[in-house]
Amino acid sequence: MPLHVIPLERRTLHGHFSRDLEPVLTIDSGDTIAFACPNAGWWLSREERFDGLDPDLDRGHALIGPVEVRGATAGQTLEVRVESVRVGPWGVTEAGGWQTDLNDRLGVSDLEQWRLHWTLDPDAGMGRDQLGRELDLSPFLGVMGMPPPEVGVHSTQPPRVWGGNIDCKELGAGSALFLPIPVDGALFSAGDCHARQGDGEVSQLAIECPLERAELTISVRDDLPLSTPVAWTPAAWLTFGFDEDLDEAAAAATDAMLELMGREYDFDRRDALALGSLVVDLRVTQIVNRVKGVHAVLSHDAVRMP
Repeated sequence: MPLHVIPLERRTLHGHFSRDLEPVLTIDSGDTIAFACPNAGWWLSREERFDGLDPDLDRGHALIGPVEVRGATAGQTLEVRVESVRVGPWGVTEAGGWQTDLNDRLGVSDLEQWRLHWTLDPDAGMGRDQLGRELDLSPFLGVMGMPPPEVGVHSTQPPRVWGGNIDCKELGAGSALFLPIPVDGALFSAGDCHARQGDGEVSQLAIECPLERAELTISVRDDLPLSTPVAWTPAAWLTFGFDEDLDEAAAAATDAMLELMGREYDFDRRDALALGSLVVDLRVTQIVNRVKGVHAVLSHDAVRMP
């Protein structure tokens, strides 16, 4: 299938979601896109930030796109297969120094901000901070998604049923994300490279880093109607729930998992719930993006069929 390389320039970057944004590229279903991107804060290097930002339209994550998929229509499903994610040479993680409910609870809102500076080696898959501590890298894109169907300018911060700032660490190379398409053409965008993150993203930041190169294969599906994101990884199926209330997010993720178990394994809903209580794990994706995220995880080998 064709590979389309999107150049890193002002024309291809935006910091909000909108169905009114002009696509930077039109592709066919099944094509692959490749691109680089600044970190979420529009930094190209530790010293250089991207110029020419609009204070209103570029307040959110630096995103590449939107990419139009020829023939895609609202109501279909977009499959985004993550072929590769390669981080840049540096990253940063911050904690404290700003007010959030969680920071207030932890007693760090009024403290001086703490920052970890990371040197990243994508070939070795390793990062080292300024204190010499090392972590294995597990890179993924925090934002992959499409705009809401309503007109206007929409923040990149909260995740939505059409994707966006999901911040799920499972969505690295080899995974596939399935999203309900909200608008004709799909208008897909991506960015917010993370070199590593824990479930929850409790400081509000991962190892935030520039993206050297990602490759995504984008396809339209007619055979998989969805109302919320679903993902496949080599290890498991994932379903997502998003809500300001963590209980509601957990319920939405569980409901979507019961639907998946019925669709993939032909389980009755009550049977799926009984089995799910034994083999499905609920994980807090993130609690810091205004809308909280929960993902339900069902390992491929959890149930052995007769």
